[in-house]
Amino acid sequence: MVIAHSTCKSPPSGALWTHTWEHLLSGKSRGLSASLTRGALWVASGLYGAGWWVRSQFSKKPVRLNRPVISVGNLTVGGTGKTPAVAWIARWLRDRDIQVALLSRGYGGVDGGQNDEALLLGELLPDVPHLQSPDRANLGRVAIEELEAELLLLDDGFQHTRLARDLDLVLIDATCPFGHGHLLPRGLLREPVSGLRRAHAVLLTRADQVHPDQLASLRALLKRTFPDLPQIITRHNPVGLVREGTDELIPLQELAGKPVAAFSGVGRPEAFHRTLEQLGARLIDQRVYPDHFAYDREAVRDLRLWGSSLPEDTVMACTRKDLVKLRLAELGGRPLYAPHVELEILEGVTILEEMLEKQANAGRASAEHDAAEVITWPVVAENDGPLFGPLANISGEQDEPGEA
Repeated sequence: MVIAHSTCKSPPSGALWTHTWEHLLSGKSRGLSASLTRGALWVASGLYGAGWWVRSQFSKKPVRLNRPVISVGNLTVGGTGKTPAVAWIARWLRDRDIQVALLSRGYGGVDGGQNDEALLLGELLPDVPHLQSPDRANLGRVAIEELEAELLLLDDGFQHTRLARDLDLVLIDATCPFGHGHLLPRGLLREPVSGLRRAHAVLLTRADQVHPDQLASLRALLKRTFPDLPQIITRHNPVGLVREGTDELIPLQELAGKPVAAFSGVGRPEAFHRTLEQLGARLIDQRVYPDHFAYDREAVRDLRLWGSSLPEDTVMACTRKDLVKLRLAELGGRPLYAPHVELEILEGVTILEEMLEKQANAGRASAEHDAAEVITWPVVAENDGPLFGPLANISGEQDEPGEA
């Protein structure tokens, strides 16, 4: 597959390290040093690709559990918006009384604890258990046997080879669909784009953040290359603001026209900045941390000093993934808000619901079948006479030869 030149936008100039790296990968950085660095990364990408091919050819046969497994994954590293998508799917299943369990690797957890995605999903889906471990096949067994799960939802599972899936949904960020067109580390692709042949559908996320012509071009490219692959068009819709200590959502108008200082530790911070601008915020300063950043005491102290140095009418903003780790209502005397974003499906909701309905029905049938096979031992009074049939010798005693 020939990939068109990447149109990924770089983060604002305040996010210096991310800005520099994105410009290097996209080819915008010029000069001998940049060219040599890209050349070295290209060689490393070749080695990565060879390793990926070996892994894909010689991986063990995946474990198939007796419950449907739905994977929500992506082709690239960085944020494609999986958390709102996982929350949408899990909520859709729970609304139909399907006992669903989330399985994820748990990357980015601190000291063996849950990572930011698990913390956030725990808030969004309090009635959905979330299990984290690199061994997701074993997690699935635990969810089925101990939690009576009827369906398993695998977070970030497209490249996971250990656990067989029944439905593979792949998210593609419309603002940066193919990670600069190269495998890691020269680009952001985890695997070749041809891997989409394994997918059952693609969800194009942040479709509202690109020009309609750009979106149409991306859809046409996918249609030409994967003609039978359904396309579901989505956006991340802010529905309110969250503040620590407040249960109710705060109206989005709270940010309109206000000077805002933004910070985040997510895969694509520029998408977060665009969301704030779409809400009418005036970004006056910003900081970008690595994805899954752990806010330790020193980092919080630095944020407080930063906040106190800003104009008094400044509002501070971060993502919900950051807020669940900070648990603070203000920084340096400035109020701290996080937009609450939900997945909105603009096109293709019927296609997605039909796929989910099929897996939900299969999960319910599988659980009912297992329940029907559970043997209930009869209770027999002491003087009710002998038992007949296969339960007669449950004591373990053997019949003598010739006896009935």
